[in-house]
Amino acid sequence: MFSLFVVIVSIVVAALGYLIMPDSTPNANEQILEIAAQRPGFRVTILKVPKPESLEKTSLFKKIISGEDRTYFSIPVFNHQLKGDSLLVETYTGATPNDGEIKKYLLSDFNLSESSKLSENYLEKRTFIFGTDRFGRDMLSRMILGTRISLAVGFIAVIISLIVGISLGAIAGFFRGWIDNVVMWFVTVVWSIPLLLLVIAITLVMGKGFWQVFVAVGLAMWVEVARIVRGQILGIREKEFVEACRALGFSGFRTIIKHILPNIMGPVIVISAANFASAILIEAGLSFLGIGAQPPIPSWGGMIKDHYGYIILDKAYLAFIPGTAILLMVLAFTLVGNGIRDALDVKADK
Repeated sequence: MFSLFVVIVSIVVAALGYLIMPDSTPNANEQILEIAAQRPGFRVTILKVPKPESLEKTSLFKKIISGEDRTYFSIPVFNHQLKGDSLLVETYTGATPNDGEIKKYLLSDFNLSESSKLSENYLEKRTFIFGTDRFGRDMLSRMILGTRISLAVGFIAVIISLIVGISLGAIAGFFRGWIDNVVMWFVTVVWSIPLLLLVIAITLVMGKGFWQVFVAVGLAMWVEVARIVRGQILGIREKEFVEACRALGFSGFRTIIKHILPNIMGPVIVISAANFASAILIEAGLSFLGIGAQPPIPSWGGMIKDHYGYIILDKAYLAFIPGTAILLMVLAFTLVGNGIRDALDVKADK
């Protein structure tokens, strides 16, 4: 049940995405270098200085998909003081108070004629629950968006592997003969290549990028699906209902799609859950190697790559947080796959 809970929560978090992220800028990429590599629970006062240019209003749908830019610059400050029509602030430098730089802003910079609403609208106490990364970006926001990246890679990669694997496995298992020999020769060749090496090769051919990872992982994971589908079809192709389809003159493809595939979906669902976990792990590995999702797109593997050196600098949480997320996600999908297998195993003792 815990694994199913983790999967459901991850899907909800990935779907809401920018709506629940503290930093809703595109790719959660608001960099505040003054507060880089701060610990979880770090709090600071942010002065929101309006940008001189006006930004176009972002629709709700677009915000959910790609976020929206800030209408202000975020300036971390220690303290502030009003003097007439001016605002004096001591900027945050990571040191102790009274050591920061003093900056002066006019109330007109905030489109205010009086100071009564300055603290309410332009000064914000911001808490970074997971701290900040080496560029001063909110770790929680990037972790949330990284959930969307991992689930998207897993989902699309599994869909691609199902389309290719079911097609080739069904054709080989049903028609047999030279078709089966050719398909199984191809499957054996692909099967002999290490999975990660094959994904890296496909990625290098297609180029680095977000969408290329989806296709590369999917094209490398279809072999297991094809072998299972072929084996299942070989076991039922001589059943009475298949013979009845032949007697009625149904075409081979109609027999496969309408009558055979619905009877073998149990094992396919189980292998899909396992492949989902593998796709998440492979994507993290590719991003760690620098050939997966490219910056500033937040990927859990990329976050580990950016911060693994901090493990010896008493800031191990920068790599530990995304590493734990990968562990929980892969473990959850693996356990869900095992649960589905047990539920569909009619031969198991009750």
